[in-house]
Amino acid sequence: MTDDPKGRAPFQVLVLPFRQTGDGLRYALFRRADRGCWQGVAGGGGAGESPMKAARRETAEEAGLDGDLEFVELDSRATIPVVYVTGEFTWGPDVLVIPEFAFGVGVDSPELTLSNEHTEYRWFAFDAAMTAVQWDSNRSALWELDHRLRRAGRDGLTARS
Repeated sequence: MTDDPKGRAPFQVLVLPFRQTGDGLRYALFRRADRGCWQGVAGGGGAGESPMKAARRETAEEAGLDGDLEFVELDSRATIPVVYVTGEFTWGPDVLVIPEFAFGVGVDSPELTLSNEHTEYRWFAFDAAMTAVQWDSNRSALWELDHRLRRAGRDGLTARS
């Protein structure tokens, strides 16, 4: 797989903002303007970008979160049919699926800034978030992030950041 000459790299990122509240961990989900479904921050990599750099950029663009934020790289991975992402065979007829890399990002404030890709956001408890999201990749990443964060409460965060 190679980068698209228009500047798009053949991968996606998924970012799940989280915060600790008096009522426990909460996860931000965003309602997509085009499909109406709930999901984490999602977007494509740019040419020459690493997944982490793309995750930071997409998080700033879609949720208004930037600066010195702690990102947690998750082991959760998915593959997505390329036509579901770009609507066409962007990287040629032989690139049928592209990988999605997942991250969590810790935030302090409940206030986020939406891009035009979303109509609203909400902070969900884990069980409600698992029910709300449409895509299995979001559920897998949520499960892993929640497990890591709860274990970190006991043992210290062990995820790569």
